[in-house]
Amino acid sequence: MRLLLFGLLAGLTLQAQAALDYRLEPRQIAADTWLLEGSTENFTEDNGGNIVNSAFIVTDAGVVVIDTGPSKRYGEALRQAIARVTEQPVVLVLLTHHHPDHVLGNQAFSDVPIAALAGTQKLLAEQGEAMSENMYRLVGDWMRGTEVRLPTQIVEDGVRQVGNHRLRLLGLRGHTGADLAIFDESSGVLFGGDLLFYQRALTTPNSPGLGVWLDDLDRLQALSWKLIVPGHGPVSADAAPFEQMRDYLGWLDGLLRDKAASGAEMNEVIRSSIPERFAKVSLTRFELIRTVSHLYPRYEEQQMPRVDQ
Repeated sequence: MRLLLFGLLAGLTLQAQAALDYRLEPRQIAADTWLLEGSTENFTEDNGGNIVNSAFIVTDAGVVVIDTGPSKRYGEALRQAIARVTEQPVVLVLLTHHHPDHVLGNQAFSDVPIAALAGTQKLLAEQGEAMSENMYRLVGDWMRGTEVRLPTQIVEDGVRQVGNHRLRLLGLRGHTGADLAIFDESSGVLFGGDLLFYQRALTTPNSPGLGVWLDDLDRLQALSWKLIVPGHGPVSADAAPFEQMRDYLGWLDGLLRDKAASGAEMNEVIRSSIPERFAKVSLTRFELIRTVSHLYPRYEEQQMPRVDQ
């Protein structure tokens, strides 16, 4: 009887482990460059938090990884996916920003330098534990064993040569206050991180302001890119992600400005109509509600007269 119960428990354990499989399939998008494209959905137990685009570049001096994903399990699956493509070792991880879907796979890369902007390291140190706990609540067992691992190397604006690939690192601010974009000058691929969302509504929990974000887009679009990899959504060989982002940010800014000027309450703002042209953009209503909670108080403050003058 004990053997039978042990066998049943072992079978259930194996089934549970099999269900928690990200099934990452790298897709080559340019010379030496592979993408692992996530869903444009929200975090769920069905997707395990795999809503992010991670990527890797195989140089002749080793592999550069861009973002490690939402969990230790994802990071391990990413490492296995890299090994299926190349025998080259991973030599560097670049984190675009501190949000959990991009960095909680760091444990799987603890043997290599994990590089990020100084602001990203600071924000992850401040917010990482709370974000990790929230991910446990959102996606459950996918997060088993996941712990926050901080970057081990600080990078700044400039050029990083890794083997035969020249990587231009751009320190920007619009999404979180510390956002690293990576432009591979050798292949023409621009990794925009979450400065670029495409066909998925943008998130704003740490944004210093929509105007700052728009300025960042100008800097990125001016680069001589051939292919754009957004932090969320499909890759693009044309300027469509920039156009959609500018349109969406401009609409958001105008909406919040106008509602604040009219004295609208927050509950009224979140029920605002969303333009038809954004109908195919995922999670617009959900993210509008979040953005209003994040940013609307600032717009209200701008409408308040100074009493000390």
